[in-house]
Amino acid sequence: MEANIEHRSDRVRLRTALQMATDALLAELTPSGHWAGELSSSSLSTATAVVALVTVAGKEDADLIRGGLRWLAAHQNSDGGWGDTVRSKSNISTTALCWAAFGAASKDEGFGEVVACATAWLAAAVIGRDGTPCRPRGPVDCDATRAESPAVVGPHGVPSLPATALRGAIAQRYGKDRTFSVPILMTLALSGRIGWEHVLPLPFELAVLPHQFFGAVRLPVVSYALPALVAIGQAIHHHRPTRNPFTRFLRELAKGRTLRVLESIQPTNGGFLEATPLTSFVTMALASCGRTDHPVVRKGAEFLRASVRPDGSWPIDTNLATWVTTLAIKALAHQPAVLLPEQRSTLRAWLLGQQYRVEHPYTYAAPGGWAWTDLPGGVPDADDTPGALLALLALGAVDTQTRSAGIAGVRWLLDLQNRDGGIPTFCRGWGALPFDRSSPDLTAHTLRAWSAWLPQLGERMKARTLRAIDRGLRFLERAQRPDGSWLPLWFGNEHVPGDENPVYGTAKVVIALRELRENGFRFSEALLANAVRWLTTWQRADGGWSGAKDGPPTTEETALAVEALAGTAEVGAVNRGAQWLVERVESGAWREPAPIGFYFAKLWYWERLYPMIWTVGALGKVAALDR
Repeated sequence: MEANIEHRSDRVRLRTALQMATDALLAELTPSGHWAGELSSSSLSTATAVVALVTVAGKEDADLIRGGLRWLAAHQNSDGGWGDTVRSKSNISTTALCWAAFGAASKDEGFGEVVACATAWLAAAVIGRDGTPCRPRGPVDCDATRAESPAVVGPHGVPSLPATALRGAIAQRYGKDRTFSVPILMTLALSGRIGWEHVLPLPFELAVLPHQFFGAVRLPVVSYALPALVAIGQAIHHHRPTRNPFTRFLRELAKGRTLRVLESIQPTNGGFLEATPLTSFVTMALASCGRTDHPVVRKGAEFLRASVRPDGSWPIDTNLATWVTTLAIKALAHQPAVLLPEQRSTLRAWLLGQQYRVEHPYTYAAPGGWAWTDLPGGVPDADDTPGALLALLALGAVDTQTRSAGIAGVRWLLDLQNRDGGIPTFCRGWGALPFDRSSPDLTAHTLRAWSAWLPQLGERMKARTLRAIDRGLRFLERAQRPDGSWLPLWFGNEHVPGDENPVYGTAKVVIALRELRENGFRFSEALLANAVRWLTTWQRADGGWSGAKDGPPTTEETALAVEALAGTAEVGAVNRGAQWLVERVESGAWREPAPIGFYFAKLWYWERLYPMIWTVGALGKVAALDR
């Protein structure tokens, strides 16, 4: 009898927590009827924006520059470095850029202790005791670090860093991918921290080629970084021209044409991808060449001025409105009666309005996809498109307009599928660099959307989609790790070597496989069984999950694991995970986001709505099973 009472009590607590979480999520709806969310302020974004505005040298920007430096000084980690968010570990990229920001603004003397600690952190990071790159672990005493570091003491008693070692450590972080290593080095050069001889060139002249050739020529930057290739490549050529006279001649000829390409792909609000770092890099690069009056620079600077926050910081991106809206709709789908008919209608119309109906001027993506944001800097991609397709179905009856949009979205994803059967983010055939490869989480999301939309398709497209699903399943079989897990592309965990997050990746694939099996698709039972087993064994003793084995648990990772396992034979793991979430809701801790988001080029972020959305989804699914 006591066990039954305890069971009933637990269910009452779960439903109470679910109601609280659901009410909180619905309260986040904007007056326009969708979700907008809020991204974390970013030390890296703030640093790049400061350097860009310093380089533009607008008199009206003095207060913004000073405000950005003050925010950075106030949010320096105790070890002397900076992480991407105020909850992130110090890393070499962000710390180097913050160090550059103080140098560019000539404010070292006003922030002497801040700069000295940052320099000491970098010195310890780039030259370990055995001469190899390393990363400080945990808080350190800045004075002790300065005394022990192998750096050379420079002006004002602040250590200077060996530029070659710094360049090597930054390059090591990104490998062959120059998408972010070269912009960091350029920023350091613009700030006077290193010389231009340490900045690797970028072949900006290749931007004159037709876009169909970009994948074939194996650019040293990822598909979405064309603006950086052009602007930064030109800046490097301006400050340190190539010695080869023929190459120098070709690059001089390509300047005007590549600038016109850059101008043609800049969004109306000036923000490339709505991303502060990318826009800042482009702006500072061209401004450093004496082009402060160029339209791209003017619009980029205006974007930065418009996107600064009241506290003086900048976020990594403006918003993820489309993404968090589709996530919220899917999370609420476990409670069919929650959204009112008028809310469903408003959300449907808003989502349909976010679909790209013409070829995208930036990536040349065909019509039919969705981006992560409702703002002009978005680019259609293979996570938001299946998200929108699933959300539209979750909103109810499919009318003619919705069916037409859905078919276009299905076709867009079919045309994106790589030869290996997997799904990349933006462009088919770009596989040379990590963030362009096929990914298990994107593939799983796409398989869910294709499977769900099959009843709406004509016979020819249905046959093509079935073949694509089969190829996608084979990709997932090959991508599964020996322990049963999968690694995602756009999410990570700072406590895991390599910044990986197998909990996120495995949960997303498990959810997809279970839906596919319910829809009649067949695949090796071991594929799903091994993944479920891995998720179960990865659970912590307290019931939560972390991307790192026995690492600090997060609401996001726990909720995703619970939703993936709910309805399987792993009832004990689900109950312990749900209990962990219920206690978080009851204490209020469930609203605390963790920096598990993995933005372009290994940049961390957190999104305020992620823990709320995924908690509603997990508890909603568990409650639905108990009806």
